[in-house]
Amino acid sequence: MKILLLEDDFTLSKEVNTFFTSKSFECTPFYDGSLLLKKYKALDYDLIILDINVPGKNGFEVCKSIREVDKKTPIIMLTAFNEIEDKLTSFDNGADDYLVKPFHFDELFARVNSLLRRKEIPQIINDTIKIHDLEIIESEMKVYRAGVEVKLTPKEFKLILMLANAKGKVLSKANIAEQLWDYHIETNQNTIEVYINFLRKKIDKDHPVKLIHTKIGYGYYLNDSE
Repeated sequence: MKILLLEDDFTLSKEVNTFFTSKSFECTPFYDGSLLLKKYKALDYDLIILDINVPGKNGFEVCKSIREVDKKTPIIMLTAFNEIEDKLTSFDNGADDYLVKPFHFDELFARVNSLLRRKEIPQIINDTIKIHDLEIIESEMKVYRAGVEVKLTPKEFKLILMLANAKGKVLSKANIAEQLWDYHIETNQNTIEVYINFLRKKIDKDHPVKLIHTKIGYGYYLNDSE
């Protein structure tokens, strides 16, 4: 397995590189975001780890640029700030996970393995899902409401797809956190509320029929019966 690492702290980069090498991974470090992007297209990696505050293009910009050409390779963001804005920005730019510094290498390794396992699971794609006037085209990662495309971030798309695939079943915050982030932490519970509000503004706000619903004390579900 090959890992691409963007980290400008030389000591930490070397430690991460040594750790993954000991686990039989091949780890390629970069210290500058702009330089990484110049080399990225010619390289092939199984997973990408991006620090946010680096020289050249920052981790957010690098993540967004990679997602424009590669929507599948898992990306983990590293941040020194335990703030919801950094986490949301990471997900909005296409990251799959984040880890706050300082972190234990064993936790980073667990996150990496979790994302790699998810990547290896064959995806059965129902090309189009329709609920009322909402249309989700999974293979293209596109959503339409009343024939008009709704621009969603990668994480928003994954959330609306999860709700649609539940076929009206209520999904708890814990269940959503487990499927979208692979682990349970309190901040993810708050993050899910924020993302549900994002979806409501983009999908329901200008339409008389509301599709995204809350069952108080239980979770969220998607249908056109209310």
